[in-house]
Amino acid sequence: MEARVAKCLLLSKILVADGMVTENERHFLDRAMRDSGLSEDERRRVIDLEGWDEAEAALSGTPVEEREQLVAWLLSAASADGRLSPLEAAELKRITAALGI
Repeated sequence: MEARVAKCLLLSKILVADGMVTENERHFLDRAMRDSGLSEDERRRVIDLEGWDEAEAALSGTPVEEREQLVAWLLSAASADGRLSPLEAAELKRITAALGI
């Protein structure tokens, strides 16, 4: 799995963690997928959460600085609706640990 797809999948994980995705969060994901250059097929797979259980492993070999930036980016996404829910925070903590940060 390409890193750009894996990052967007982790973003999806964070955004759906609390069971609801706000309009601001949808825009954040759409912008992220567009900026990452995802094809229509890749975008559909991200939206359908296909392969999200493989995303962390796909990024485990990236430099630590890149993984730290990813965690900061995920935190920004989770806060896009103006609050960080306990479920989003728990998922962010789990992803952070899985990435070795």
